[in-house]
Amino acid sequence: MAVVLGKLSMPANIGQNQPYILSDETTQSMVVVVPERGGIITDWRTQDQKIFYLDKERFADPTLSVRGGIPLLFPICGNVVDDTYTLDGESYKIKQHGFARTLPWEVTQQSTENGASITVTLRSSDETRAVYPFNFALNYTYILKGNTLEMRYSHTNLSQKPMPFATGIHPYFAVTDKSQLEFDLPSNEYKLKGEQTVNTFSGEFDFNAEEIDWAFVNLSKQSAVVTDKSRNLKLTINYDSNYSTLVFWTVKGKDFYCLEPWTAPRNAMNTGESLLIAEPGKTVETVISMTAEIG
Repeated sequence: MAVVLGKLSMPANIGQNQPYILSDETTQSMVVVVPERGGIITDWRTQDQKIFYLDKERFADPTLSVRGGIPLLFPICGNVVDDTYTLDGESYKIKQHGFARTLPWEVTQQSTENGASITVTLRSSDETRAVYPFNFALNYTYILKGNTLEMRYSHTNLSQKPMPFATGIHPYFAVTDKSQLEFDLPSNEYKLKGEQTVNTFSGEFDFNAEEIDWAFVNLSKQSAVVTDKSRNLKLTINYDSNYSTLVFWTVKGKDFYCLEPWTAPRNAMNTGESLLIAEPGKTVETVISMTAEIG
């Protein structure tokens, strides 16, 4: 297997952010990582098929959240009510999906052993402690091996008290005709955004709706499959047992859909539901992988 790892010398349409590239020549696969822009993967291609959607204009504006690639969610997924949560009697304000997706990360490791990989790191700061009162180190590793992208997420608690958190990803998958999508999801039970009623999924989405924002719950397996018949593309998402929720989100008229593994649902920092706990000095690791098959 011919694997190449390196830094792209000519960033295109992404402002001052310096991208890194992971490449697997045998499967004609490539992944682009931009550490300074939230540690994000912006692009994944295999056999010339574009897997991710990216709004380049939003990406070039550092004041806007990224709409595309794989934004990283930490220490919450979704929002908390009124952007406020209470911990140990203190109230904190935090924006939707947390701060990991908006802060600059740094590259701390690169390797070409057993696939092309890169590790990006985010450490706590005065800025993060103002909204999340813990010292931590996040070490997220992306591994490209053939047509599989593996993501290993390590969350280390450097504080003297247990650290509750949620983590997840918000991948934007490119699609030109949503009517050609077929879904094999791990649950037929979902909740609408902001509601607690559990609904039954018929197996099909109404893509004429202005927006779909559903959280699938009571997951029966650690995988989901989406087949895009218009491109002969089969995408399989695997995630470990830490992930309790799978969110589907899309907007009418936009060439993307999102299928998002979360370890905890919205407002979990207030309710405590499915929160992960890293004990002092300990690391909690979660794993997600995606495989793209053409033909």
